[in-house]
Amino acid sequence: MVLGHGAGGGIDAPDLVAVTETALGAGLSVALVEQPYRVAGRRAPDRAPALDAAWTAIVAALRETLPTGTPVITGGRSSGARVACRTAADTGAAAVLCLAFPLRPPGRAGAAPKPSRLPELDAVSVPVLVVQGERDPFGMPPDGPGRIVARVPGDHSLRAGITGAREAVAEWLARVPPAR
Repeated sequence: MVLGHGAGGGIDAPDLVAVTETALGAGLSVALVEQPYRVAGRRAPDRAPALDAAWTAIVAALRETLPTGTPVITGGRSSGARVACRTAADTGAAAVLCLAFPLRPPGRAGAAPKPSRLPELDAVSVPVLVVQGERDPFGMPPDGPGRIVARVPGDHSLRAGITGAREAVAEWLARVPPAR
């Protein structure tokens, strides 16, 4: 499993740590990836093409260390989840795990709604688990073909829903064919 962080945080986000522990407990190896802009000390994320190119290169390099044919689950929290969705085909992901997928950026009162990012989720052709806080201001993605949305207590941080996130991920990993 390869997991990336959100735009404003790092790989030490509580939900990433909890999911890593859950995956390790299920017998998977986990790589937590810090995006190059964070490694360079910048706080603002790069544009999507640069994020996607870096992610694809990182996953390709990690694959070179694995036996041929080893299934790889990609994912991340928030922005990292978006990157994993956009690159799922290019990275050969066997499944995608999204923590706090930012469906629609919250807007200002009276402003036109921002465009939905649902097409990024819909484009993924492998199994997807989205773990989403019930009060996430970025919205609640719908279930879809091959996509399960686990609703947990809390908001975008998922802090109040850590236990639910662990349970949802453990159950999903037990059922996702590539994980076994």
